[in-house]
Amino acid sequence: MAAIEAFSKSLIEEVHKWGCLKQTGVSLRYMMEFGSKPTDKNLLISAQFLQKELAIRIARRAIELETLPYGLSQRPAVLKVRDWYVDSFRDIRSYPEIKNMKDEKEFTDVIKAIKVRHNNVVPAMALGVQQLKKELTTKMGSEDLVEIHRFLDRFYLSRIGIRMLIGQHVELHNPNPPPHVVGYIHTKMSPVEVARNASDDARSMCLREYGSAPDINIYGDPDFTFPYVPAHLHLMVFELVKNSLRAVQERYMDSDKVAPPIRIIVADGLEDVTIKISDEGGGIPRSGLPKIFTYLYSTARNPLDEHADLEVADSVTTMAGYGYGIPISRLYARYFGGDLQIISMEGYGTDAYLHLSRLGDSQEPLP
Repeated sequence: MAAIEAFSKSLIEEVHKWGCLKQTGVSLRYMMEFGSKPTDKNLLISAQFLQKELAIRIARRAIELETLPYGLSQRPAVLKVRDWYVDSFRDIRSYPEIKNMKDEKEFTDVIKAIKVRHNNVVPAMALGVQQLKKELTTKMGSEDLVEIHRFLDRFYLSRIGIRMLIGQHVELHNPNPPPHVVGYIHTKMSPVEVARNASDDARSMCLREYGSAPDINIYGDPDFTFPYVPAHLHLMVFELVKNSLRAVQERYMDSDKVAPPIRIIVADGLEDVTIKISDEGGGIPRSGLPKIFTYLYSTARNPLDEHADLEVADSVTTMAGYGYGIPISRLYARYFGGDLQIISMEGYGTDAYLHLSRLGDSQEPLP
């Protein structure tokens, strides 16, 4: 099954050389200010920066993919991901030096294609980890899992950064961007509005799956705005609301009581914008709380079947997902200096606090 490409020794040596170079973090504010005037000169500077920076970041991940514990590196799904990273490294390194706008345009197509190539990295890695877990659960202590968990945190966090940098550069080529939009960033994003859209999406999914869904009430000033990446916030709120809907729905499915609504509160502080999502879905026992942030645990049935074709795995949008929603949402929050905390009252419900940094000054974390 493992159709592993044979990469030349010199290519692998180059990967190792670039993997030792220092990464350069970029802040939300810098991306916003730099991208607000996408002149040819700026696009050129950006492309030249990315040609170096992406090579370094991708090389680091390729190296890490070769040295995973418990034979995880030898899983077919993980080998496939490693090949994607090495291919992408080769594409970037074999592109000549970017000197003019014609070069820049072609390079932008190269990195666009790289982003597409990596679309299914998360489900592919999930599949590899899951196969490993099936075999090892008996022999595996919790400290073993910690090592894999830390690797996945670094790996996915780095992936968020790579995709943000590519997407930001590609979007700056849009000749007529909507008002207040700089690449992926919306300089006047209303968190209430994004939360409303994300929770509507989650609720319609719940309706499709269960035939009914609890109400969702949102509190907060809809006119309040701050600069952020709407796609990231949508993803995080969607995942959290989906979990809450599922918990409430399953708790009240066979009851004659009306399912209590889910409450979303948006608060704007000086440093942070905080979004609290509260449900009365029965909560999680305290002993289970650390588990919800791991990649090796899902309370739901697993749609990522062994035989699942990876190409369809990406469109797995059942209510359950594959148990990655919460840890990945926390990485999205941390990527721009925020965080995600979950507090539970067993027997009652769960509160998720999503903190977003309002200032946009923090550098990208660089695993």
